[in-house]
Amino acid sequence: MRRKLVRYARHIAATLLCLICLGVLSACGAAESDSVSEQPTPGDTVDVTLVIGAYSVVKDAMADLLPRFREEYKEKTGQTIRFQESYEASGTQARAIAGGFEADVTLLAMEGDVQKLVDAGLVAPVWKDRPYGGMVTRSIVVMGVREGNPLGIRDFPDLTKPGVKVLYPNPKTSGGAQWDINALYGAGLKLSERQGEKSPAAAKQFLVDVHRNVESLDKSGRASMAAFEYGVGDVIITYENELLARIAKGVKYEVIIPRDTIRIENPAAIVDANVEKHGNREAAEALLDYLQSDEAQRIFAKHGFRSVNEQVLAAEKERFPDPVDLFDIEYLGGWDAVRETLYSKRGVWY
Repeated sequence: MRRKLVRYARHIAATLLCLICLGVLSACGAAESDSVSEQPTPGDTVDVTLVIGAYSVVKDAMADLLPRFREEYKEKTGQTIRFQESYEASGTQARAIAGGFEADVTLLAMEGDVQKLVDAGLVAPVWKDRPYGGMVTRSIVVMGVREGNPLGIRDFPDLTKPGVKVLYPNPKTSGGAQWDINALYGAGLKLSERQGEKSPAAAKQFLVDVHRNVESLDKSGRASMAAFEYGVGDVIITYENELLARIAKGVKYEVIIPRDTIRIENPAAIVDANVEKHGNREAAEALLDYLQSDEAQRIFAKHGFRSVNEQVLAAEKERFPDPVDLFDIEYLGGWDAVRETLYSKRGVWY
């Protein structure tokens, strides 16, 4: 009997060890899912390596764009490029680069995250001198609901109703979350303006009323989208492109465009300190030029982004209807005012 008990105990221990190992391996796989290493064709000699540090939402589009750019660059220069890629929440990515991650090119969710790299002496202050002010994509903040819109959500004020479970990510880590909050705060200003006076106090209360129904604050826009797909929440506040990309893959969501919402602009920049160190400025410049090209802009549009190129955007007009009242960051006073008003230690959100 004792030998049987010992054998049984050993069997249980071995089973538990296997399960633990599988769990560790699964966790490792999940941790690595946001880092990609794009390799050239086997047998090719690598002439230049570009390290890309980008925000998580753009990952799928870059999977289409980078191979095309590699081919184009090979045809023009005869050189073979290898990409090393990292995708994270925008604020997290900016902090990683500022902390020593040697990205050569960065695509981030908002201008403020690039400014962090300017302040760190890594990006030249003239980065906005490029076409379109250094922006490579645009979008708008929208709401996503499940098929049939069971709660009848039509506009941002519906998010204040009792029992509506709302998702958006954490603005401490996510640039997308800051765009979401900017949209809500701006919608509150617009609502008060229509009632007679543009009132920051009313906008603050509107933001408070929505936030009272927030179910969770995830690390990034992509993580928030994953939670929604898992079944968390009734409504997600997110980039329009995030929902369009899911719908294109057959997921049964509906996009609700609020009456008042904000235009999102997403920048890209060369991390000058790193390209000087790596000696790959020519390739880095060529990549930024390519991301603003007609071909790249059409690929971004395929992934649900609104183009910075007005001609490309006009060709996709049916896919990208205009809100009744579309405002931009300047309606809120510009990024400096927004950071102070909303995200400083005494700001509205914090």
